[in-house]
Amino acid sequence: MTAKKTIVVKQIRSANRRPDVQTQTLKGLGLNKLHRTRELEDTLTVRGMVNAISHLVVIVEERG
Repeated sequence: MTAKKTIVVKQIRSANRRPDVQTQTLKGLGLNKLHRTRELEDTLTVRGMVNAISHLVVIVEERG
């Protein structure tokens, strides 16, 4: 059995005064406050969400 690849994403900027779609993308990733981190499965969908709000988040680590 192969281990699934994951990425650790950290929110580095606030969603205040941002378009609603960016706020909803943050919530979809499980982020809602500054400096919170989440370990997410490395899929094309998650990568697309991270790329869409790359000015608000940073990929801290890639595992697997």
